Amino acid sequence: MATHVITGAGSGIGAAVARQLHARGDELVLHARDAGRAKELAAEFPGARTLVGDLADPDKLSWAFSHQTLPDRVDSLLHIAGVVDLGAVGDLTPKAWRHQLNVNLVAPAELTRHFLPQLRAARGHVVFVNSGAGLNAHADWSAYAASKHGLKALADSLRWEEHGNGVRVTTVYPGRTASPMQAKVHRQEGKEYDPSRWIAPESVATTILMALDLPRDAEINDLTVRPGSAQ
Repeated sequence: MATHVITGAGSGIGAAVARQLHARGDELVLHARDAGRAKELAAEFPGARTLVGDLADPDKLSWAFSHQTLPDRVDSLLHIAGVVDLGAVGDLTPKAWRHQLNVNLVAPAELTRHFLPQLRAARGHVVFVNSGAGLNAHADWSAYAASKHGLKALADSLRWEEHGNGVRVTTVYPGRTASPMQAKVHRQEGKEYDPSRWIAPESVATTILMALDLPRDAEINDLTVRPGSAQ
């Protein structure tokens, strides 16, 4: 039975991944930003453990984790949580930049640092759910895209560093996915949101599980998932 640490399990892709892993009987350790959210996740996923810490304040994650019991074994660390705030470079404040960089880049690096000993011992797997914005940046996406370009660099460096320890590293680049985050993006863009036009979170979750379940003689480094044409 594998143990998975998951961020972003409260909605969207993270929730879909957690549901699929929970349904097959794997052990889940679900990250939550606060105790209230942790209680909600524990109720939604019976038997799952929770881990509380605010990704928006990565400097305090070490202190938060020191007051909790971390899992002894970690077979996969799934970085799925993320935030987005669109805006032109001329309009974005340092606060907006820091928030997206902290949640989308610095916190994943800090979480990875904390769980590397368990991942090495289990010859585990780190999955970074990135974005198409991690490969191409467009107008009004500078801060979010910068955080996701940085996340790609983090994953690529980690892969080189940990290959000899048997730790696999995969980056998934989903296109627009039907989720609360996508609804927020459409509001910021001033567009009508139609979830049927975009990838179902369950489809992205299926690709993530495929990477996790791949036999040990191979690994998926980068995987791009784009919206299909049939609805």
